[in-house]
Amino acid sequence: MHDLLRVILLGIIEGITEFLPISSTGHLLIAERWLGARSDLFNIGIQAGAILAVTLIYWRRIWQLLTKWHDRANRDYLLKLTVAFLITAVIGLVAVKFGFKLPETVTPIAWALIIGGVWMLAAEQVAARKPDTREITWRVAILVGIAQMVAGIFPGTSRSASTIFAAMLFGTSNRESATEFAFLVGIPTMYAATGYELLKVWRDGAAVHTDWSALGVGFVVSAIVAFIAVKWLLGYIRTNRFTPFAIYRIALGVALLLWLPIGS
Repeated sequence: MHDLLRVILLGIIEGITEFLPISSTGHLLIAERWLGARSDLFNIGIQAGAILAVTLIYWRRIWQLLTKWHDRANRDYLLKLTVAFLITAVIGLVAVKFGFKLPETVTPIAWALIIGGVWMLAAEQVAARKPDTREITWRVAILVGIAQMVAGIFPGTSRSASTIFAAMLFGTSNRESATEFAFLVGIPTMYAATGYELLKVWRDGAAVHTDWSALGVGFVVSAIVAFIAVKWLLGYIRTNRFTPFAIYRIALGVALLLWLPIGS
């Protein structure tokens, strides 16, 4: 298979899976077994493409938060976004410093998909019994920040699933409000992660060995596909639960455990 086609396929997979609660990292790691492994910079770079798509979708909301400081609700919401991001950043830096990273093999990803799917089904049931609440509390902001970092450390967990359901379980039962906060927190997080990787590449002198054209193509493809996927998801969750995604996760996880040898 031509390398450009591999890059396009990886961009499509990233664009579809980054914001659907099914784990983009897990899908990319699985896909790379057949499409060839890529650098951490490539994987994080195409994730930034998906984040750009969400930035464009939410640009009015972001502009409102950044410019209407006289509105107390806007200041409160932006402060909670900032705290959630800082919690993720601090825990992430600690994890990097101590070299904490699980082996990127399929078996733990499969289990993360299954456990996450079961947790999503249970969380949907719990959230459905609560009053429809749109408020983002401080508890939700703190737990979303923690959940986001947990997803970054454990491949297959899904950042969007972890953050959305952390919000839904602990105060924001409304799916649209929980999803918006989770997605907005992801914007500075993924841009920061991409910037960190770029800094490492530059500092280590590896820039000359980076395939920037492949990264650029993957970035653009991911951004376009993610824009379409997120637009669809935001419409879907207005009247539907996340249950199909949970079932898909469980089915995929079981299939991977049955198909691949243990420890692969």
